Amino acid sequence: MKDFEFYNPVRIVFGKKQLEKISDLIPLKKRIMLLYGGGSIKKNGVYEGIMKALEDCDIIEFKGIEPNPSYETCMKAVDLIKKENVEFLLAAGGGSVIDATKFIAAAALYDDGDPWDILAKGSKIKASLPLADILTLPATGTEMNKNSVISRQSTNEKLAFSSPHSFPQFSVLLPDAAATLPTEQVANGVVDAFVHVIEQYLTYPVNAPLQDRIAEAILTTLIEEGPKAYADPSDYDSMANLMWSATMALNGIIKAGVPEDWSVHDIGHELTALHNIDHARTLAIVLPGVWRVLREEKKEKLLQYGERIWGITQGTEEERVDRAIDVTVKFFESLGIKTKFSDYGIPAETIDRIVERFKKRGCLFGMGDRKLVTLPVVRKILEDRL
Repeated sequence: MKDFEFYNPVRIVFGKKQLEKISDLIPLKKRIMLLYGGGSIKKNGVYEGIMKALEDCDIIEFKGIEPNPSYETCMKAVDLIKKENVEFLLAAGGGSVIDATKFIAAAALYDDGDPWDILAKGSKIKASLPLADILTLPATGTEMNKNSVISRQSTNEKLAFSSPHSFPQFSVLLPDAAATLPTEQVANGVVDAFVHVIEQYLTYPVNAPLQDRIAEAILTTLIEEGPKAYADPSDYDSMANLMWSATMALNGIIKAGVPEDWSVHDIGHELTALHNIDHARTLAIVLPGVWRVLREEKKEKLLQYGERIWGITQGTEEERVDRAIDVTVKFFESLGIKTKFSDYGIPAETIDRIVERFKKRGCLFGMGDRKLVTLPVVRKILEDRL
């Protein structure tokens, strides 16, 4: 096991009828900005619950945050925050709204130039407005971590940042609010959480059996409960299990002391930026390619994954690796999520564009857990997905 530090200060409030508790969690004298997306919180009762709980607070609303939150929209919120002297941010919705709120909270106090440098240059965040969130869609795990991903429409880029200043003070998780979600969003959530676990688990062995087994427990739960929530989003028990699995997938527990990859995400972000494909679907496209191209390097963990998650114990090692990859693809496709370029109308020319982007960013020495994903490997991975 590798050396590590673990820190996570996020208070989780989970379950039914939890909105009334936010009045005890938010400083009542603070000027609050409520941020949300297209208005689903007004249809599922969350907006009404928030306004009732905070009826004595001074609230300013900012709506219209996109599914892939844009830098341009975020900066409009920053301008409003400065104009209205907002002191506390409350995000309500899915991971995109929370990611946007994290960036907005940092950008509002950023005084070292263009806030885009936080994403493009990795500029250090020295301070951030306090924030919290109400989660209505299980997927990204952003409700219990310090990470955020933002897109810039003007340049078709999608980049990430991470800062200890970006942890939410608290997160209220509402499985019942997800009851009216479209099934494709539920499917996205299952796959998103699944690949989050994979990026921290399916690397190479470092004698970390506890982390492996926690990761395997999350994967198994997603496989068992995800299809139930997909078939019926109003199934509270299944949705609750899905939501908590998605949170546990990326709150730092399973990455402690183990290597991480994230090359699937790095490549997938480019597909979203260039073609506006849902994040989870880009992960489902890229993951099989990474496994096929790096099958030798990842063989030990692929075999462990196949045996412990899917019960694959028969056949040669090569046959078992093939079956582990194939059954994962079938699982994604059982949720209506396709895994090939052709399924999304992505042209082959996109491969050159992505490779060139990584080259310009200086990714010449590789990405992933052992820097194995070099530019030629990126090309092979993407060519496998045509």
